[in-house]
Amino acid sequence: MTEQSGKKQLLHLVFGGELSSLQGVEFKDLNALDIVGIFPDYATALQAWKAKAQQTVDNAQMRYFIVHMHRLLDPDAAA
Repeated sequence: MTEQSGKKQLLHLVFGGELSSLQGVEFKDLNALDIVGIFPDYATALQAWKAKAQQTVDNAQMRYFIVHMHRLLDPDAAA
């Protein structure tokens, strides 16, 4: 799949939520996860991640993550 610009889409998901503990990656409430969005490249996803992380900086248990969806969709392709 390619965009009109000819660049290959490398989809990234940005999401987050409040963790149960600072020692792990288990969320307190899966129904309260914040799905920020799916982005066409890492740079755009990183901008969204930074914005959300900055908004929640006062809550130590709130964490946001970037998932490399393109690696899940096509695990044999080299990124």
